[in-house]
Amino acid sequence: MTDIRADDGLPRAARQRAMATLSIAMFLAVLDAVIANIALPSIASELAVTPAQSVWVMNAYQLAMTVALLPLSSLGDIRGYRRVYLIGLGVFTVASLACGLAGSLPMLVAARAIQGLGAAGITSVNMALVRHIYPRAQLGRGMGIMGLVVATAAVTGPSIAAAILAVAPWQYLFLLNVPLGALAFGLAVRAVPATPGAGHRFDRASAALNAIGLGLMFVGTDGLVQSDGRFWSIAALAGGIAVFTGFVRRQLALEAPMLPLDLLRLPMFAMAVLTSVCAYICQTMAFLALPFYFQYAGGQSPIETGLLMTPWPVALMVVAPISGRLADRYPAGLLCGVGLAILAGGMLLLNGLAADAQLTTAILPMLICGIGFGLFQTPNNRAFMASAPPARSGACAGMMTTSRLTGQTIGGLIVAMVFALAGVGRNGTAHGTLIVLGIAVAFAAVAMAVSFGRLGRSASG
Repeated sequence: MTDIRADDGLPRAARQRAMATLSIAMFLAVLDAVIANIALPSIASELAVTPAQSVWVMNAYQLAMTVALLPLSSLGDIRGYRRVYLIGLGVFTVASLACGLAGSLPMLVAARAIQGLGAAGITSVNMALVRHIYPRAQLGRGMGIMGLVVATAAVTGPSIAAAILAVAPWQYLFLLNVPLGALAFGLAVRAVPATPGAGHRFDRASAALNAIGLGLMFVGTDGLVQSDGRFWSIAALAGGIAVFTGFVRRQLALEAPMLPLDLLRLPMFAMAVLTSVCAYICQTMAFLALPFYFQYAGGQSPIETGLLMTPWPVALMVVAPISGRLADRYPAGLLCGVGLAILAGGMLLLNGLAADAQLTTAILPMLICGIGFGLFQTPNNRAFMASAPPARSGACAGMMTTSRLTGQTIGGLIVAMVFALAGVGRNGTAHGTLIVLGIAVAFAAVAMAVSFGRLGRSASG
């Protein structure tokens, strides 16, 4: 185990070992958020449940991650990021074994919820650890590597799931995590640096309010999107908003809040948050609307639709490490602003795409969007971490992920509402998608303006 001082970073060999365990664990955490989608029909059939019931295999993981993220980020600040990471990775690995051995849906959903808690332990302190592993002058490189890992997991997840299911039952989707998780844990025990903890106590009341508020909002939002029990969904959503409002009000009175509202007083941090929310709204709207557009309006097959969607994340994979190195040399405001301008341009091209678009006409705008988003993402993440005090790195990392989840949730709700108003059928889908893409361009433009607004505020912004 290595002890370090904030911002000094680790020697190169130790840095590589530490990044190896972080990369493996982050890859598995992101992979398990998407990999089970492919197996839901098999799971529903084998466990004799309905498709709607099987969706909770995904929801349990996402919900657990969502409600645990901020509390575990705060706990990392208090107890040290290494401890939270090791416990999270251990829980994730053991829960993966439980998922593979589950013989009923309740057992599987419970194991997936515990697995999501472990994944929250990994992701809540991941970027905080990167900040302590890399010297400040090379922080963008570390962020770029993490961006590459996340993008690779998201892109390859469906293919990995399909390959496993071609030769083995669905249980092996989870059992695969056991040896890889054990490897990452073994590396982490020796390679992940110890970081000092803060002196304040963990706020259990805030953790409870956060969990109840976000949980109710998640369930209510999911019910509205699924059009299942609208009255109870609206009630859950309203109750969640009320509880979360109480959580936010409590944070305003704390010196070291779980939701780092105090950091929003830092202009660079606040602008990074706003940029992130708007950019993820834009990306989520495109990712949700375009598959319907290509299949329902354009008549593309699912395979063709998958190919049409692939260039964006592939471009993101390529650009993420490059933008990380650029982020160590150029202001985040400049790189993010240029990237978001490219993203807006790509979205405009998609908005003008014909419904019967062929691969040759759709690839270019999707590549442009991926390049723009990749150029924005890593520098903005670096700006998040660099703008906050080292002792608040966990809260900062939690806010980074919270801004992403907020953007994704808002984007999903906008798409659902627009499609509901546009109506069904080819014309309704085409019209609704054009509206969605137009709104997405507006959010990209707002994010671009905010990013360029960072220039001149600080040398690093």
